[in-house]
Amino acid sequence: MTYEHLDSDLVNELLGNGRASLRSLAEELDVSVTTVSNHLSDLEDEGVIEGYTPVLNYDEVGYDVTAIMQLKAEGNALPEITETLQDHEQMISVYEVTGNYDVIAIGKFTDTDDMNDQIKALLTDPDINQSNTSVVLNSVSENEQFELNTDE
Repeated sequence: MTYEHLDSDLVNELLGNGRASLRSLAEELDVSVTTVSNHLSDLEDEGVIEGYTPVLNYDEVGYDVTAIMQLKAEGNALPEITETLQDHEQMISVYEVTGNYDVIAIGKFTDTDDMNDQIKALLTDPDINQSNTSVVLNSVSENEQFELNTDE
């Protein structure tokens, strides 16, 4: 195998099976275990691979309410708001965005009472001057990742 696309191929293999052993990755990519180990270490050091974690089905563990919150920040308070949301354990994604709102946050909750309590607590922040919350009715696609293109 040529090493030209080795990093992308290695990432793609891990996307298919994040628990694959170095040996099985080496066999699949037709390179040595040492080569896989070195490239994997480099990808981790460069921040391409940030970690290895299970993909949870939150519905199955009791978090079956998903809410999408759009928030407008007051003045220069955006960093504080995003830090608060990022530190909130049930917020699975927090984005600074363009458009009518400054922040979009996605949270998982055990039920609508849990969602209401936590959103109300967040909205007591005087630096949030407008909000819009949508409850997800059906998750069509979630936690999807895509393989890296290795076309020549």
